[in-house]
Amino acid sequence: MANTTIAAGPTFSLQHRHQVLRRVGVSTLRQQQGHTLFFTPAVPAIRRRFCPSIGIYQDRQSFSDGTFNSVMCSSSVEGADKVSTDQSRVSRLGNRGCKLIGCGSAVPSLNVSNDDLAKIVDTNDQWIAVRTGIRNRRVLSGKGTNIVILKHLRLWFSCKDSLTDLAAEAARKALEMAEVDPNDVDLILLCSSTPEDLFGSAPQIQRALGCKSNPLSFDITAACSGFMLGLVSAACYIRGGGFKNVLVIGADALSRYVDWTDRGTCILFGDAAGAVVVQACDIGEDGLFGFDLHSDGEGQRHLNASIKDNETDKAFGTNGSAFGFPPTGSSYSCIQMNGKEVFRFAVRAVPQSIEAALENAGLPRSKIDWLLLHQANQRILDAVATRLEVPSEHVISNLANYGNTSAASIPLALDEAVRSGKVQAGHVIAAAGFGAGLTWGSAILRWG
Repeated sequence: MANTTIAAGPTFSLQHRHQVLRRVGVSTLRQQQGHTLFFTPAVPAIRRRFCPSIGIYQDRQSFSDGTFNSVMCSSSVEGADKVSTDQSRVSRLGNRGCKLIGCGSAVPSLNVSNDDLAKIVDTNDQWIAVRTGIRNRRVLSGKGTNIVILKHLRLWFSCKDSLTDLAAEAARKALEMAEVDPNDVDLILLCSSTPEDLFGSAPQIQRALGCKSNPLSFDITAACSGFMLGLVSAACYIRGGGFKNVLVIGADALSRYVDWTDRGTCILFGDAAGAVVVQACDIGEDGLFGFDLHSDGEGQRHLNASIKDNETDKAFGTNGSAFGFPPTGSSYSCIQMNGKEVFRFAVRAVPQSIEAALENAGLPRSKIDWLLLHQANQRILDAVATRLEVPSEHVISNLANYGNTSAASIPLALDEAVRSGKVQAGHVIAAAGFGAGLTWGSAILRWG
């Protein structure tokens, strides 16, 4: 029978631990010294002949002349000495860290400038640039593209982009930089709110990459915070699940959900994909020092693209519905956003989240080499940098060229910064995402 170790602070009472663990199927719980818990999963293991234990705790270690708290995992398997080394690999999780070793990105071929947008809405280049910092954005020209913008701008392309293709291209570049074969990938996480299949697009990326080992692939939906959630999830799978190579992809095509007659939103968004390879390493090389993640459903009213009934079906009953059954066809509305409220939320929540992540990492602000934020609005980037006292020359921004690409914005900006030589191995990055949900989160990480 397996035991799992979970370290907790004194404020995490034993009674509360019982309540939490019972919800996830824990049948046995006992306390040890140092606030360490051991529990026995109530569900039998299905992938191993033995059941591994997985524990998460923090260990304070030195970092230059400062310190950081490393989130670590420990494990023990009863009878592990009776199985092969490969089978008992989870017993070594206590010494596992993770690091970012490769990145890649891809953007559509169609570029839409502010001057282009001025042809279809009442705006101009200066008005957009002053308020957002954006001058260009890339838009998918394949299936699902809003034909109105192409018609008005007289932009017709023979090539056809798809979000899945962009994501696969970004992933290939990340794997090439990391020198990792697609068949050695253990997990693919696609962070996207705009998949090309209702049930998710991650398996199609696995197929496009030719991963013959059929690694688990699934989508994560957290809007513009998606990549941060994917990054932390990758670390958890590596530290607690024994995975070695995890591919984290941020990809979105918000142009498909933009009202191109609304100058308040259509000027903001673009399409893109970015990816990183997160690899297991010894704990001494660990590159994720601390993180902080949150959500607040009360803020959903400020930024959403809610489901709506198909008006045509309502009028003509094309699917034969009567008295509310069968349900009418439905689709998602265009993006609805209260810009002022989102701005206030971002400039308040993001600095607080980064401060919390730094505290979890045991690092002062002075250890930050680069500030890498979700590329939503240059005013937000400037406000957050000012509050954190980070000089503008240490803020990564490519917003002017791509606009807000949602979950793709952080890995896209990171990839350009790495390939240009700006971000180098060993640099410490404070990264943060924020957006619809409302969701927000940050992580303190080291590149390479």
